[in-house]
Amino acid sequence: MQALFDAVNAVCDKIQVVSDLFWDFPTNFDWYANIPILGNFSLAIILLIGSGIFFTCQLRFIQVRKFRYGIRVLKEQKAKTGISPWASFLLSTAMRVGPGNILGVTGAISVGGPGALFWMWVSAFFGMATAYTESTLSQIFKEKKGDEYIGGLPFYGRRLLKGAVWAGVALSVLYIVYALLCFPAQGFNTISAVGSIASILTGTEIATNSALYWISFAALIVVTAVVSFGGVRKVAKVTDVLVPIMAVIYVLTVLVLIVVNFVRIPWFFSAVFTQAFQPAAVFGGAFGVALAQGVKRGLMSNEAGQGTITMPAAASDAKHPCDQGCVQALGVFLDTIVICTLTGFVVIMGRVWLTNGADAWFEMDKLPRFLASCAELTPGTAFNSAVTLLVTLCFGLFAFTCLMGFMSFTEICANRISQKKAFINVIRVLCLVVISFGVVTDIAGMDLASLWNLSDFANILIALCNLPLLYLGFHYVKRATRHFESNDGTPFTSSVIGMDVPVWDEKARE
Repeated sequence: MQALFDAVNAVCDKIQVVSDLFWDFPTNFDWYANIPILGNFSLAIILLIGSGIFFTCQLRFIQVRKFRYGIRVLKEQKAKTGISPWASFLLSTAMRVGPGNILGVTGAISVGGPGALFWMWVSAFFGMATAYTESTLSQIFKEKKGDEYIGGLPFYGRRLLKGAVWAGVALSVLYIVYALLCFPAQGFNTISAVGSIASILTGTEIATNSALYWISFAALIVVTAVVSFGGVRKVAKVTDVLVPIMAVIYVLTVLVLIVVNFVRIPWFFSAVFTQAFQPAAVFGGAFGVALAQGVKRGLMSNEAGQGTITMPAAASDAKHPCDQGCVQALGVFLDTIVICTLTGFVVIMGRVWLTNGADAWFEMDKLPRFLASCAELTPGTAFNSAVTLLVTLCFGLFAFTCLMGFMSFTEICANRISQKKAFINVIRVLCLVVISFGVVTDIAGMDLASLWNLSDFANILIALCNLPLLYLGFHYVKRATRHFESNDGTPFTSSVIGMDVPVWDEKARE
């Protein structure tokens, strides 16, 4: 078993080299890095933030102008086919609000300093326009399958590339690879959370190879298979329940910590804004590191520009394609501006790096590092145990809902490649095997930290494939937006964008 883990770690290390090249190029060359200001911006950061700025300007800050409208869509619109905008929002939130909201933010701050949170905010603000663009595209080119809508990156990619079959297949394979790279870490995180919760409740350290872990493993695989194989609507029914629960628990828990430590709030904002441009020496003192960590972890969290959230966006029975664009922009706001900021409050207000335990804190894994920050905000009180329990519970739910979302949309992509039952079953089994690997890693007592690095590579790989498609299809988004904002009472049809959209033509005839 040890030999297998060592081999996986070795492969992951090589993948990480490639990932760093994508994320850092060309800042890893002295001639570029020495350019004032510009030398801090990698090509990936320029593309991600630059695209967000471009879409924001072209759409006249639609993420601000239509913010309240997006909320109204969530409250008012129902579904005849597929799922409602609210259910779609919760499903996409289930995939957005994952362990990265805790681990990613903690890691970003511990590497880039408090200023990394500022760059998360920047990337999220402009990322809201990117999310609007890709989600509107997914709605425009969605397809109807039985009593569900399906669509997203592989679907609009094929249509934008003149119906090329290879494009739909290639993008579907890309998403499946993306999901497979993310599965092990999510399986690992889910079972780790179960074990941690049991240890907190019993007051004893439970061995990872105990019956509890094996039973939890079996239950996770069975539940994930039963729910995710039931299609988008079945997954949505589960996320409709779990997402509000985990969001409310996490928000209230952190808000209590903030209120109890309200005297540290001014210091929090001072640290974020001052260290955004000049991090403290303990974090390396480099502006570029804070910037890169903020953007990288922001992308991992809110997924704006990746194309991964386009599939739950397409599943919605929206009245207009732009309706779901407004809704998904809200998703980025909730994920990064709200949830990630709350995590940032805990880590930064905890300021463990200023205590005698700083060296030990930096050596910890990301979740223990976050929990240590919680403990610093509740020193010597019984309240700390309750906070630890609630945060760990949310962490486990974050990972579990991500798993279900990945499974569901992996199957949709598999159907785009081939609808043969044998092929679909092979993909299902492959997903479960990869999830199982992540769980077995935890049970074996291995801390396969490089599993997290796989997600970095998967994120930038799929983003670099999706962003060119957004530019290619942006004129359709602009035409749809003009029709949307004209509010002239005419239905959205093929004539609006000058391209065949059968689903919307059919809706107009109803």
